[in-house]
Amino acid sequence: MKLANVGGRAALISDGLATDVAQASGGRFGPGLRDVYDTWPEFRTAVRALDPLGGTPVEPDCLGPPSPEPRQVFGIGLNYAEHAEESNLELPSMPATFTKFPTCLAGPFADVELPADTVDWEVELVVVIGRPGRRVPEPEAWDHVAGLTVGQDLSERTTQMAAGAQFSLGKSFRGFGPTGPWLVTPDELADRDDLELGCSVDGECVQRSRTSRLIFSVPRLVAELSRVVDLCAGDLIFTGTPAGTGMGRVPPRFLRPGQVVESWIEGIGTIRNRMVAPAD
Repeated sequence: MKLANVGGRAALISDGLATDVAQASGGRFGPGLRDVYDTWPEFRTAVRALDPLGGTPVEPDCLGPPSPEPRQVFGIGLNYAEHAEESNLELPSMPATFTKFPTCLAGPFADVELPADTVDWEVELVVVIGRPGRRVPEPEAWDHVAGLTVGQDLSERTTQMAAGAQFSLGKSFRGFGPTGPWLVTPDELADRDDLELGCSVDGECVQRSRTSRLIFSVPRLVAELSRVVDLCAGDLIFTGTPAGTGMGRVPPRFLRPGQVVESWIEGIGTIRNRMVAPAD
């Protein structure tokens, strides 16, 4: 199943067509995405019986983040060994977790304003929680995942590094969390634990890896996070970025207005974000 945010309403995507969830379910589910996640187990059971009502073409500009109102957004740092190496940092013994504030979220094709000249790219697999969880055992973790989506953990490196190793503000400028183009449920993927992901800037591939190289896998992250906090329906976990970031290059390379960042994950899709100059 593919679930999208079309104009602020939950929609099922099939063959490039969108079916409004609230209309198809007679108002039982939706209309918003949080409404769907808050009833996720029931929705997953009922979704196959929904009347499609004839879908409408999906307009990219109408797509928003697949979970636009999460209660919590977790970021995981240094979760690929090669990225830790390029950052000259030791591998963590537990997930290096920070917060991306939810107001940073943006749609999969939104323009992103650059607040400074040291903004970096970071393609990431993003987990959307379906079933709430507390102290979830690792073997049961996938049962708590609604689906997966593509994300960019855009990072303003000057703010990030100036804040005493507290990353959250540098990663939470407006628009610094584009996600999409939709959520894909794990059963749609040939191997949910081994997906190719990559990123390009103006058509030049700058990152490419596989999620099987994550140090802390999706189940491990769900288990570790839920050991400390309660996971809520609709929460997001940005699982970490592979090598190839601008900060890790010699000399460092950062984004400029007019550049287009494309991020993709096998079996899920592609998001595309144009960088723009500050409004003022």
